[in-house]
Amino acid sequence: MVARSGLVKRSRVQCYTESVSNLTLAIDGAQLRRARLRAVSEGTSVNALVREFIVEYADPAPERRAILASLDELVGRAKAGSGPQGRTWTREALHDR
Repeated sequence: MVARSGLVKRSRVQCYTESVSNLTLAIDGAQLRRARLRAVSEGTSVNALVREFIVEYADPAPERRAILASLDELVGRAKAGSGPQGRTWTREALHDR
């Protein structure tokens, strides 16, 4: 494609080997601008960051699953608690409401 300036304008085309879905998000414009600036400074895009987050969230890496399983086991063995009577305070009392 030739732009009006006479320079060749190149477009990057992503090829997918399987079907993909689009996602629409509602986000504050100022936050999105800051996220875009940070992403560019890190050599990526907001789209790529969101995609990577969803992939990891939907199917965490085996190492992360192992760490979470170890944490669950540790919490299960913990002897900490709120005593034999359970919690005796209310949120309002705790925050002097």
